[in-house]
Amino acid sequence: MKSGLVGRARRARRGRPGGPFLPPGCRNPQKVEIDSRCMTVPSPYRTVAVASTFSPRFKHVLAEAKRIRDRFSADLHLIYVGDRNEETSKKFNDALAQLQLPADSPIHYENGDPAQAILRVLDRHKIDVVVAGALEKEVVLHPFLGNVARRLVREAACAVMLFTHPDVKPKPLRRIVLVADHSEHALHALKKTLGFAAAESCERLYVIRIITAFDKARASIRADAGEGEKSRTKDEDEDALERFVLSAGATEVPIEARCIRGNTGLAASDFVQSVKADLLVVPMQKNDGAIQPLPSNIAWITDVIPCNLWVIR
Repeated sequence: MKSGLVGRARRARRGRPGGPFLPPGCRNPQKVEIDSRCMTVPSPYRTVAVASTFSPRFKHVLAEAKRIRDRFSADLHLIYVGDRNEETSKKFNDALAQLQLPADSPIHYENGDPAQAILRVLDRHKIDVVVAGALEKEVVLHPFLGNVARRLVREAACAVMLFTHPDVKPKPLRRIVLVADHSEHALHALKKTLGFAAAESCERLYVIRIITAFDKARASIRADAGEGEKSRTKDEDEDALERFVLSAGATEVPIEARCIRGNTGLAASDFVQSVKADLLVVPMQKNDGAIQPLPSNIAWITDVIPCNLWVIR
């Protein structure tokens, strides 16, 4: 199996003398295209739960959860905040039958604050990934995350998948963007994403590194204090991202690696929208079982969500 840069028989210097190695045909030094072959990734999830409400989008979100269940060959659980009665049982039975889901799929009824109730069920049943609708409202072209979805992103111990416009006939996720930071957790997230992207017949996976002015200033201060490496040059940033992507191994999914620079992390949101991404993947680490806050350069996703979101913990 081979893996490498698209169209590259050997490395060739392009651009200014002494510049970075770039693949032939690559005109943008911020963009590196990577093409490799044949990688299979074992399913990382055994249980998928869907946060259910009997809103007009109930079956749409359930259909998206079925897609995720099928992709990962997982068991599907349903979570409903409220009491079990004849009416709710009938609605669930009808929906499961319509979507050709197992009639004996576990349904967990929980009372209390919606977000807290869902979080309790996720923890109690050790769910691997929860699927939910994302939006509270949409103003012009800026969709705002709903309160329950926001709390799932911030507080759920499991992975979270949010769909901005769920569909009863889910559309393929053709363009996927993964935020990377060169960590081991990000590498594991990349491998999970590659397996999912292959199943979705993804046309392009963008692996991006967000570099803000604050990131550069902080790195410089730490280096001056002897607490870290000196800040990388643009060329070094791009080479490091390329090496990170290639370290995931071979895959049939076309990959493009980019360093996204801006004054704030919102530059990444602009990029996601510019490539018309269908899914944004954000790895988030847990230290000693504790959920870590979102890094400052990606914290905007708890307010404005540019597309479907997959938070990998």
